[in-house]
Amino acid sequence: MTARETILRKVRESVDVKQQFFERNAEPIAQMCEAMADRFRQGKKLFVMGNGGSACDALHTAVEFKHPIIEKRRPLPAEALMADIATVSAISNDLDFSRVFVNQLRLSAQPGDMALAISTSGKSPNLIYALEAARERGLMTIAFSGKDGGRLEGLAEYCFTVPAFSIHRIQEVHATLVHVMWDMIHVALGEEDVI
Repeated sequence: MTARETILRKVRESVDVKQQFFERNAEPIAQMCEAMADRFRQGKKLFVMGNGGSACDALHTAVEFKHPIIEKRRPLPAEALMADIATVSAISNDLDFSRVFVNQLRLSAQPGDMALAISTSGKSPNLIYALEAARERGLMTIAFSGKDGGRLEGLAEYCFTVPAFSIHRIQEVHATLVHVMWDMIHVALGEEDVI
C-alpha cells in the first residue's frame, strides 16, 4: 500500500466512525444541547475536565465557549479544571491525583451548573469521582467516552460513547462533537446557524 493509499484509508476510517456515531446519537445530542442552552440562559456555568489528550479537548471546549471564534456569538461561562496547574499539582501532591477535579467542583460548582468529563476509556478515577460529586451537587452531568464507555456510562445524564478501539478515532469524534455541541447550543439560544 502506498503512502497516499494509507492516508486515504485512515481518513475513510475517521469519516466512517464519525458518520456512524452521529447517525446513532443526533437526537440525544440535540436534547443535551437544548438542556445546556437552558442552563446557560439561567447564568449557569460549564466545568470541563479530562486527562492527557482529553485534557486538551477539555481546554479546547472551554475556550470555544469563553472566547467564540465567530464574532457574532456570545461568550458563555466555561472553566477547564485542569488549566490551573498550581491547583492540580497541589491537590495531587497533598492528597491524590484522583481528587483533582472533585475537590475543585465541590468548591466552585453550584447546583444547576454543568460538568463535562472527556475520556477515551471512561475509566479514569478522577473523572468518575468528579461526576459522582457533580450528581450529588445537582449539576447536569455529561460524558464523552470511548470503547465501551467504562464507568462514565452509568454516571452521566448524557453519555456519548464512541464504540471504537482506536484512541485516535475516538478523539477525532470527540473534537467534532465539541464543535457540534458548541454550535447547537448557540442555535438553541436563538443565534444564527453559521457553521
